[in-house]
This record gives sequence, structure tokens and C-alpha cells, in this order.
Amino acid sequence: MSGGLAKNFLMLDGTTSTARSNLNAERSALVADVLRHNSHSRQVVRLRVHGESMLPTVWPGDVVEIESCSLEDVLPGEIVLARREGRLILHRLIAPCTPNGFLLRGDSVPSPDPLFPPETLLGRIARRCDEGRTVYGAGLRPIVRANGFGVKWSRALGMLLCYCVMARRVALKLHNRRKASSSERRNPEPHADIRSADMGA
Repeated sequence: MSGGLAKNFLMLDGTTSTARSNLNAERSALVADVLRHNSHSRQVVRLRVHGESMLPTVWPGDVVEIESCSLEDVLPGEIVLARREGRLILHRLIAPCTPNGFLLRGDSVPSPDPLFPPETLLGRIARRCDEGRTVYGAGLRPIVRANGFGVKWSRALGMLLCYCVMARRVALKLHNRRKASSSERRNPEPHADIRSADMGA
């Protein structure tokens, strides 16, 4: 992206849970530092999502680009990145920001997160990078309001996946098969699994 700083943050496999937790905290601090580095130019990071709370808008394994922004820039309905207790959270903004903070909720979780302090906002999702292509989904566009059809549709499907365990399992299985099939077509040779920063969605 023009004017942005693109970074990939790699994740080490095979580490202990304590070491992984410490590493995740260090990586999240690095991501926060990059996004806050220069308030006068847009910074961009690319991260791989590992959580399921933003289904069906963002899936585990998706790579997303996050661009820096301020609280004044974001609108309800946008998906934003925040940092709390050393963890990166990628959830949807569900109400206008106030001086006290902002409220987020995953598309497939029943209730909002606790209030986030204003300084915890790092950026907003700009795009999803799917198998070398840039993807703008109906519920993923940078400028999409809470009353937009894409957000309502994502939230409705998210609630189905939240409360119906069988639907969630089937959806994840189908998604994983599609990803695996697509990956085999593109890369028939075995390859190392290099993953970006661990980010709970």
C-alpha cells in the first residue's frame, strides 16, 4: 500500500505454552509499535488469524492487512485490531467511540467484549489476502456501517455458527478442505509451514 510499511511477523512452532505466550506478547507489542510508529503516515501490517470468533467474515488461517488509524477514523461496523493483556483482538466495532473507550464484538460470539480503553486501538482491517489475491468481502470493506447489508449478513451467519455447533464444525471442515485443495493445486511440492503472528479473532 502506498505510504504504508508492510511487515510479516513469523511465528515459531514447537515452543512450550509459556514460551509461546511470552513470544505472542512480544510479537503483539511489536505489531503495536509498528502501527503506532508514525501518526502522520499510514502503517500497514499483515497478520494471519488463528481464532474463530469472526466467522464467517474472517476464517482461521486467513491473512489480513491492518492499517493504522485513529479512533476518529473508524465507524461502527468496521473490523478493528486492538491489543489487550498482550493479545491482539480482531473484532467488529459495534458502537461509536467515546472518550471512555470503544466496544467490540466478534461476529460469531453472543456478547460484546469488555470496554477497550482508547489507547488500545491499533488499526482497522483493510483487506484480506486470499491465495495471492486481494479480497474485499461484503462484511470486510474498510468503510462499511453497522446498518450495511454485508455486516448484517455476517452477523446473522455468525450467530448461526455461534449457537449451532454442528453448523460450525461443518463450515470449518468445508473451509479447511477448500483451502487444502487450493493449496495443493498451487503448490504440489511439500513446503514448510511458516505462519504469521498469532492473532485471536
